[in-house]
Order: sequence, then C-alpha cells, then structure tokens
Amino acid sequence: MSVTRSAVDANDPPTSEELVALLRLLDDDTPEVRERVTQRLALCGGDLSDWLASVPHQLSPKEKSVLSEMLGSARREMLEREWSVPSGGAAGLTEDWEALESMLRLISDFLHDGITMRQSLSDALDLLAEEAWEHPVVSPCDLGNFLFGNERFVADDDGEADPKNLDLACVLAEGHSHSLGLCMIFLLVGHRMEFDVEIVDYPGRFLCRIHEEGHSLIVDCVDGGQIHLQSALLVDAEITREGRERLRGSVAPGSLLCHWLDELTEVLCRVGRDEDSALIQRLRDTLD
Repeated sequence: MSVTRSAVDANDPPTSEELVALLRLLDDDTPEVRERVTQRLALCGGDLSDWLASVPHQLSPKEKSVLSEMLGSARREMLEREWSVPSGGAAGLTEDWEALESMLRLISDFLHDGITMRQSLSDALDLLAEEAWEHPVVSPCDLGNFLFGNERFVADDDGEADPKNLDLACVLAEGHSHSLGLCMIFLLVGHRMEFDVEIVDYPGRFLCRIHEEGHSLIVDCVDGGQIHLQSALLVDAEITREGRERLRGSVAPGSLLCHWLDELTEVLCRVGRDEDSALIQRLRDTLD
C-alpha cells in the first residue's frame, strides 16, 4: 500500500508548500539536487507565472534564469504533444485562420519563460480587437492607423535576431516585432473584426493588403502603417518585376506558418538554443 501511494505522489504536481521549498534550492548546483528539483518542476506544465504572482517570493536574476530553464523541458514536451497538423500538411490549412492562430499560440506558450505574468495570445488579441471597436475603428484603414500610426506597434531594428519577435503574446505585450510579426497582428486582429487582411511576401519585408472603396491598398506595417495604392506600386519603375509579382499575390495560412517556423528555427540556433531549434525544425518537417 505504501509503495503504491509513493508512486502516485511521485507523479503528482508539487504542492504550493513544496514549490516554496524547491525555489530555495535553485542556487544549489549539486547534480543530485538539481536533477530532483528539475524532475519535480517538470510536473508543473512549464508555467509557474500564476503561482509566482500569488506568493511573496522574490527571485534573483540568476534564480529566474535557472527556473525558466528547468521549466523549459516541460514546455518542449507540451508543444510536441499538442502539435496537430491537418491532413496534407501546410496545404491542408487552406483558409483556416483559426488553426493558424492555434498553432501560433502553442509556439507562443513554448517561447514564454514560464515565470512572467502575461495574457494568453487569444485573450490579448480579443482585448485588442475590443479596444479597436471602441476607438472606434470602422475600416481596415482605421485599423492600420490604430495599430501602427500612433506607434503602438513598431518595428524592432534587431528583430531578426530575437526569438521574442516570433512570440506573438510577447509582441502584443511589448509592442514591437519585425515585419512578419507586425503583419500577423494586423491580420489576426483584422479577421476578428471581419476585415479582409492579406499578407504579401514582398522582397525584403512582409506587407499587408486591404481593400476599401474598390481599391486594393498595400499597408507597410513597419513604416507606421503607411498606405499605398497597389495599382500605383505596380507601375512604379523602381519596383522590380519580382516585386510586382509578389505584390499581386498573398501568403496562405500554411505558408505563413512555414515562414514563421523557418525563421524561428534559424533565430533559436543563432542565439544558442540548439535543442529548441531542433524541436521547431521537427515541427516544421511535419508540414511538408
């Protein structure tokens, strides 16, 4: 009877009292202690942010780094377990923007440090759309100005080298990303408001396309939401033939997800997170 009880206890998530005790051991580098603490914390699902906000326990920068790293293994397992690819891979997503958002939410949860309080991706997008309605935003042009014209969301000059710019919940909280991240915010909020927003893979940066009064308009989210008539750009002598071809097209959900994962794989590798990079590459391979 006692053996069975111990086996059950060993697989139960730690209680609040045990968590307090585990945090006191974060600065203990003894291999046996570190392994045991990691094993127990792994049962917390990779995220202690709610609990940490509820207990009066201050962590040093070093302890925060150690704790986040320990929780990382659980986040990796959860991402791989919950990753679900439709039949046909990326092509199977067709126009399923909800599925795209769901997969971006999984990536966002994985990239979270597990210790900082923040809203979930879907909740943050819902609140942003509600705020836009109340602004009031009544057209796609209004939405572009609401998001980018007042510098609520701006381009990150170092965005190509920071995984946070591919963590959409973080982008919504901190207000900066690269062109693809900013375009994705425009697209996901726009779809909540039933606006037709498309992403264009223009050479050098991603852009968005909207439609108003019978005109196709190109929105440069990086340049403060600057709006251009697509027809004018197509006859601009400075735009290359490839650029004009790209301006006529748009990127489907599956291709957007592939772009996202390709970039994340590279960025994680660049910052030395080889294990995480390999995981994202495995997920990317499921879309082929």
